[in-house]
Amino acid sequence: MYSEAIFEDGEGEGAKENFAMTLRRLTFRILYFFGAGLAFAIAAAGLPFAQAGHSDIAPQYLDEAGLAGYREFLAGGHHRAFAIAPGGAWAWVSDVPDPDVAESQAIQACSGLTEQRCTTYALDGQVVFSRSAWAGLWGPYAGAESAADRPVGTARGTRFPNLALSDPGGDPVKLSDLRGSIVFLHFWGSWCAPCQVEFPELQGMYDNLKGDEGIAFVFVQSREDIERSRRWARQRGFSMPFYDSGARRPSDSAFATADGGTLEDRIVAPRFPATYVLDSHGLVMFSHLGPLSHWGEYESLLRHASEHRPE
Repeated sequence: MYSEAIFEDGEGEGAKENFAMTLRRLTFRILYFFGAGLAFAIAAAGLPFAQAGHSDIAPQYLDEAGLAGYREFLAGGHHRAFAIAPGGAWAWVSDVPDPDVAESQAIQACSGLTEQRCTTYALDGQVVFSRSAWAGLWGPYAGAESAADRPVGTARGTRFPNLALSDPGGDPVKLSDLRGSIVFLHFWGSWCAPCQVEFPELQGMYDNLKGDEGIAFVFVQSREDIERSRRWARQRGFSMPFYDSGARRPSDSAFATADGGTLEDRIVAPRFPATYVLDSHGLVMFSHLGPLSHWGEYESLLRHASEHRPE
């Protein structure tokens, strides 16, 4: 039986070579994709996935290539399973003797492609996706004791660098000052075309969540003056909280840190836009480089993290 696997680099390095291998009873196709995607129209508009009960209802969380993979999954044999994760990773397996094994293998394959937890989207002829399970995928949430000794970094579970910024009112603030809240941290610039594309969805998500006192939104400009950033946003009706990184010109490529040092912006944003979600102790729960489709689908994860913040 023929199997093909495709990988696409999420940081703009281009597609890696395709390869094929022969397996006896398993068809396997996986993709790890970070980048922009086109929205997919759901056949049953407004119908929750968990209630749809039809395998032709495609995940909203995927880009074009992922949706193409899902269509191939639909044509696969029994037993088959399709797994997804926040950020766009997905995997599927087909022609497995047992549905439980198919589900386990799909989740295992998906987990090998991402730091995020994966969940089953469809199994054989049914969509089994659970919105409640999806909402909790950023958990379990670390308590103060387990968070105390985490190393500084940008990977899931590490403590994000303690940047020194100015808040929208002009007052100095450190990321550590926001401990106790879930922090949605977004690096962008008005010069960044992909940033512009996703701003309407980000504004919609912010509007829906800004009343949650447990979530702090921090939009940080890079390589341009903050007044230019804010003016661009204001002219287009965007009203998210725009923090000042201190950059004043395109050559300003470093962020200030709370200890008086600097950090090159490419360390935290190898690609713009770059997004991180930090837990109430400053640990990275989620990250994504490049634009992301359907930000509204992440509202439930943010609400869940806010509601389940450990003491």
